[in-house]
Amino acid sequence: MNPISILLLGLAMSTDAFAAALAKGAAMTRPRIADALRTGLIFGVVEAITPFVGWLLGSAASRLIEQWDHWIAFGLLAVLGLHMIYKATLGQDAEGAPADQAPAKLLTLALAGLATSIDAMAVGVGLAFVEVNILAVSAVIGLCTFVMVSIGVMAGRALGTLIGRRAEIVGGAILIAIGVAILYEHLSAQGA
Repeated sequence: MNPISILLLGLAMSTDAFAAALAKGAAMTRPRIADALRTGLIFGVVEAITPFVGWLLGSAASRLIEQWDHWIAFGLLAVLGLHMIYKATLGQDAEGAPADQAPAKLLTLALAGLATSIDAMAVGVGLAFVEVNILAVSAVIGLCTFVMVSIGVMAGRALGTLIGRRAEIVGGAILIAIGVAILYEHLSAQGA
């Protein structure tokens, strides 16, 4: 994967957490920068760990299905992207977004971060079947999530959840596009 694809993947993976952060920010009277940064850090760390865990699981199976790896990566990314778009068009609220006025507890934030990062674990499984530096990808996903969540908490009061749903649609489309790019790269390399 090239650096632009990794950055786009990081942004796409952070959209669920961004939507949750918008909802959290919308529920708070006056979100403080410290609250936003703490929430962003927790979500970012969780989001950085889950693709690595998925990659480890996928790597264990990659030797068994090397012939189909590009199709698996494409399928996982396409299904995840379509699922994100589907959830956004249904108008469901962001998963796990705490709606209370008091600052959320560490465990609550970690669980919300985990709820919004399950798709990153599945992406990690898919990435085990392609040539990629998983540490770099995980770091980019975590950093993008940190930034997006911090911004989302602060912007939530003004923007509400409507923008979050649109962000999920864009994130889903980016996942599908990355899956198509992986499939194209592998199929064109096989044809050469």
